[in-house]
Amino acid sequence: MKLSTKGRYGLRAMIDLADYSEQTPQSIANIAQRQSISDSYLEQLMAKLKKAGLIESIRGAQGGYVLAKNSNEISVGDILRALEGDLAPVKCGELDGHNGCSGSDCCVTKTVWKRINDSIQEAVDGIALSELVEDNRKIRKESDIISNC
Repeated sequence: MKLSTKGRYGLRAMIDLADYSEQTPQSIANIAQRQSISDSYLEQLMAKLKKAGLIESIRGAQGGYVLAKNSNEISVGDILRALEGDLAPVKCGELDGHNGCSGSDCCVTKTVWKRINDSIQEAVDGIALSELVEDNRKIRKESDIISNC
């Protein structure tokens, strides 16, 4: 599985949003600047995340974006699926529940694809956004200490 910039940048944006929106809604411009992502590309990502129900927009002068749920209720899998779509490693009727493959009865490789897919889903669904926010805060704190030396 190879993630596109949508998944990589979107995950970074969500970590940033979860970290900074606790105090006040965050504008696209602020997130884009901190994460070195273009405003227009970030707008596209935020639209997908909003459609998936992961973030909300607040209108007005002090508006911006906030999480729609608590960060411990949002998994990396939720974010990646909202931005990338299906995370399955291959197109296989057995994986998507359609049983549409004519060779399914005698296909040995479907077991491989299922095990890989199950591992991917378990890994991304097992990481909460809140964990990444904490890791991000620790890294920032350590880099502040190091740069002050």
